[in-house]
Amino acid sequence: MTRTPKAIPSKKPAPPTVRWLLQEVKARFNELVRRVHGERPRHVVVGRRQEMIVVAADEFRRLTAGRTGAELIAALQASPYRDADIETGREQLPVRDARL
Repeated sequence: MTRTPKAIPSKKPAPPTVRWLLQEVKARFNELVRRVHGERPRHVVVGRRQEMIVVAADEFRRLTAGRTGAELIAALQASPYRDADIETGREQLPVRDARL
């Protein structure tokens, strides 16, 4: 008797990726801007490599909002280990003579 593996429940499936070739972007830039603003980000492909993702400015601001590093600095300054001395040691590696 063979058993079929149970499907692992996943989160909401990701929408299919929309890819545009660079020459399409050049020829239809206005349409690209309109679609990015009204729908979702677009992937721009050069050759077979994904070179960039075009997102609307509002989405970019949402993704990068508040990422100045101030929270990290505050967390490090509030750490109880702030004044701990950390000794960094370096090993001397053997050096070979080089003939020039």
